[in-house]
Amino acid sequence: MSESCNQPNQIPVTPACEVTSMQQMPFYDDSINFRNDNGCPTIKVPVVLTERSIQVVLETDISLSPAATEIKRVTKNVFLNQVKLIPVKFKEIGHTGYFEVQKAKLFISGYIRKNIEYSTAACNGTLQDQIVDIAFSGFAEINKDDFLVYPVIGVSDSSKAYFLNECNEEVPRLDKYFFQNHVKYNEQPYGELLGADFFELDYSPVLTDPEGAFSTLREKIVMDVFVKVLQVQQYKLNAKRVLPNFDEGTIG
Repeated sequence: MSESCNQPNQIPVTPACEVTSMQQMPFYDDSINFRNDNGCPTIKVPVVLTERSIQVVLETDISLSPAATEIKRVTKNVFLNQVKLIPVKFKEIGHTGYFEVQKAKLFISGYIRKNIEYSTAACNGTLQDQIVDIAFSGFAEINKDDFLVYPVIGVSDSSKAYFLNECNEEVPRLDKYFFQNHVKYNEQPYGELLGADFFELDYSPVLTDPEGAFSTLREKIVMDVFVKVLQVQQYKLNAKRVLPNFDEGTIG
């Protein structure tokens, strides 16, 4: 038996809303000519001194309230409070009073911000969320070969001149001196956070049953944090200054 093509009780189709559109006209475009001027500009820019991967190893106990039966998810971020380069070995640049740093200690401190999501023993209970900050502090050795560019530091100096007594040249005057201070102000090296890798083991220090609860979470974490150390330095370049050269008209 052939099927009927009639479809009773059809729902009427509502047409789509109409919108107004406008066809866009193409514009003519062409390249701009440039004028090159030879020169040796002096620039002052941040220079990358070194890029380091620093491993931080931590162990800590975290209290959970209310107690947990199962850890669902843990997310982490690292925050740096300090990246300080302390020079310990130098090489003078000519006789300028400026020195290249050949060796340094890199002090780093900050904290790992950890977000722990876990469930409790309650039936159909809500998911708990706890945020903790785990602090760390330490230093790394930066040797000569670890620098991409050496940091530069200028050393200040002071001098003091003494005088004899005008009436008795066999004794000095203790109330008269000449002082000279020569001060060099330096650009402070600073750090930038590039990224971090986290490897961790979280567990209850007391073995519990599958439905049991634990209120302490022990964490063993290894973090590789990647930092860039920079200093603003001044350089003279052999470069070309580039200026746009527009087509001539009635003006100019």
